[in-house]
Amino acid sequence: MLHDRLLVQPDKETGERKSSAGIVIPATAAVGKRLAWGIVAAAGPLVRQVEIGDSILFDPEELAEVELEGAAFLLLRERDVHAIAEPTTDESTGMYL
Repeated sequence: MLHDRLLVQPDKETGERKSSAGIVIPATAAVGKRLAWGIVAAAGPLVRQVEIGDSILFDPEELAEVELEGAAFLLLRERDVHAIAEPTTDESTGMYL
């Protein structure tokens, strides 16, 4: 990867989805502008805040798609990342009353 580019493997949620109420939403339904999650597979040398393996939020409609070894990936710049997910931990503080 060159400069501030990221190679992202998108999540597999392109098919049907279920709402919180259990209603099935078909893949062809128009939902406005929807952001997507993906995993960073590679990063260029000028990338500062994102690391390989991070789960990121991005806009999939503004990106270039590439296929490597039979898998689909997306190319984007670091500035196109909207959020980075925090890793989950098993420790929880619980609820104090």
